[in-house]
Amino acid sequence: MGAAAALHSAACYAHGKFANGMLYPITLSAVISLSGWLPCSRTLRSKTESSHMAARRASSLPILLSHGRVDEVVSYRNAERSVDTLRNSGFLYLNFKSYNGLGHYTIPEEMDDVGKWLSSRLGLDRSR
Repeated sequence: MGAAAALHSAACYAHGKFANGMLYPITLSAVISLSGWLPCSRTLRSKTESSHMAARRASSLPILLSHGRVDEVVSYRNAERSVDTLRNSGFLYLNFKSYNGLGHYTIPEEMDDVGKWLSSRLGLDRSR
């Protein structure tokens, strides 16, 4: 559920509001989703298209989606649909990484990729 919460947070950040209408008070720098899915896919596109600010936030938010091709909990197809919905909703700074043979767990290769991506997006790799 953490990945779904992360992607829902990305949608709320872009829209500027939670689903209940309350203002979203946090500025996100990056979002990571491991073996997850996008819970608000039916309404996301209309929300980002209805506001210039939402479209701007969506297009500039870095998102990494990582998913195993043999995930037995959240199907790989759900991950692909989430990526398609995010891209079609204006989330352009999106990286989708898949792993052959990976189920609903992590492996060192995936964690290395997450660390490299996050360091790069947050500028941590330039601090040395």
